[in-house]
Amino acid sequence: MAKGGFPGMGGANMQQMIKQAQKMQQDVARLQEELNEREFSAQAGGVVKATVYGRKEIKSIEIDPSCVDPNDVEMLEDLIKAAVNEALRSAEETISTEMGRLTGGMGLGF
Repeated sequence: MAKGGFPGMGGANMQQMIKQAQKMQQDVARLQEELNEREFSAQAGGVVKATVYGRKEIKSIEIDPSCVDPNDVEMLEDLIKAAVNEALRSAEETISTEMGRLTGGMGLGF
């Protein structure tokens, strides 16, 4: 190996690559923090709304009182589950897309 690094790569090029990698690391950390706090919402049946944070934590569940039927609790449970799962899918898709944009699709496991 040539003195000062890899063959064909000057020391200045290596330093530039390191700076770029460090900047990307900082950008990824900042974006990840932003996405963790971002809210994602979804509705099911027009009567149940779930809101989750990007960190995959439920923020709130809103239920239209008109859909509460004590004789059909199973339907309400299904609507809640559907709304929460859709909100989580939306969060995951957005996180994956935004991280992919930032990292240039390098597949860094975000």
